[in-house]
Amino acid sequence: MKTMNNLVILPLIIPLITGIILMFLKDHVRLQKTVSVISFLITIGLSAALVQTVYKKGIQMHELGDWPAPFGIVLVADLFSSLLVFTASIVSFCCVLFAFRSIGKEREKFFFYAFVQFLVTGVIGAFLTGDIFNLFVFFEVMLMSSYVLIVLGGTKIQLRESIKYILVNIISSALFVIAVGYLYSVTGTLNMADLSVRISEVNQPGILTVIAILFLIVFGLKGAIFPLYFWLPGSYEAPPASVTALFGALLTKVGVYSIFRTFTLLFYHDQSFTHTIIGYMALLTIIIGAVGAIAYWDIKKILIYNIIIAVGVILYGVTLATPEGLTGAIYYLLHDMVIKGALFLLAGAMIVITGTSKIKEMGGLIKRHPLLGWMFFLAVIALAGIPPLSGFVGKLLLLQSGLETENYTFVAVLLISSLLVLYSVMKIFINCFWREPRLSAEQEKGSTKGLLYPPFMLLILSIFMGVGAEWIYPYVAEAAQTLSDPSIYIHSVLKE
Repeated sequence: MKTMNNLVILPLIIPLITGIILMFLKDHVRLQKTVSVISFLITIGLSAALVQTVYKKGIQMHELGDWPAPFGIVLVADLFSSLLVFTASIVSFCCVLFAFRSIGKEREKFFFYAFVQFLVTGVIGAFLTGDIFNLFVFFEVMLMSSYVLIVLGGTKIQLRESIKYILVNIISSALFVIAVGYLYSVTGTLNMADLSVRISEVNQPGILTVIAILFLIVFGLKGAIFPLYFWLPGSYEAPPASVTALFGALLTKVGVYSIFRTFTLLFYHDQSFTHTIIGYMALLTIIIGAVGAIAYWDIKKILIYNIIIAVGVILYGVTLATPEGLTGAIYYLLHDMVIKGALFLLAGAMIVITGTSKIKEMGGLIKRHPLLGWMFFLAVIALAGIPPLSGFVGKLLLLQSGLETENYTFVAVLLISSLLVLYSVMKIFINCFWREPRLSAEQEKGSTKGLLYPPFMLLILSIFMGVGAEWIYPYVAEAAQTLSDPSIYIHSVLKE
């Protein structure tokens, strides 16, 4: 099991080292950009190799300091975490490419690219860690980087929203440490595979259920689940488009991933209670997200509420607790990371042209920007789950599983929310691109030169995820199989 050690840790080490190097290149912006691109290309290549290795050879592990689990710190790559690392690397790369043309020299000089690398380090570390305390550590690496990125530029809205964002995350981090402390006091271990074994042996279901709910609150705050989503719409609206795209595609997904990991591997002893709560929270998250998405006339706000809808849809996959339901949830999670990145970058390009995110102040953009218009349309129908694009595959699998398990409420909510998602984003498309032009060519605030390549790459990936589903499905199905059968993960890590 130790043979492929380095391939597990390298996608984590590369962005960390790159971030440190970039800290010393403060005054060399062009060199920062070059180093960032090379780093991301290497990380994408390594994470693709990791996915293929795990698919062919099973779960891979890296034991830090050669201490075996559960005594030492381990990094564990199963297919679920490997696919998320690969997707996160691609989305981050596209967001950084977009930032080259849009973020501005002032932010670039103050370590923007370095903190993006540190953010990616935290995200990848959270996906790969096999230790519950190190999940907290990587959360903190990710959050500290996000604090810098959300405030970088120092505009009034950024400073106002960053206070709320930082306060909420400090509270959730404190709760996280408390939850980890309680869990350790009951089980005497922090390794996730060992925790799963100990929890099944410990005859204290009451206290474990309380700890499970505490973890749900922590990850619910991170993932923006109802009623813990209140901080997200304002906070994600504040920073520039490339940062919002990074946050929307990655940060909430780390919270969702943590719920998947802990509630399939650790807290499955009282499913009738915990999973029922998760199910209701997921349904309410979808409903609240849909209400917000159709209520606003601001591009960023509409897309941000669509993040909340997607979190609810993905999260319900945990409660379906079948391989098919988990497969649909994972597929939809991967799709959402890609398509949210694309949509926020396209919205960023629209804001560059018009100088505003208010729909009523835009119009007729398709006349001078047809490529932007049709790319946005393609992203819209992918988000709504219209075949043959990526959103369709995940939603179809979730619907099938919902019908098989007789979760008819979820099926109804998912179908209605899909229509409301389509309405909310078509509202942007019709009003911003098809109405009479509001700006002449001379009045446009900026150029889209170089801005459309990154979202174009993400759209190509989304199309491939839909049209090429027969190639991707075996990977996702095996990832779901590992989640639905915890013994696979436990035997791989503990070598029992």
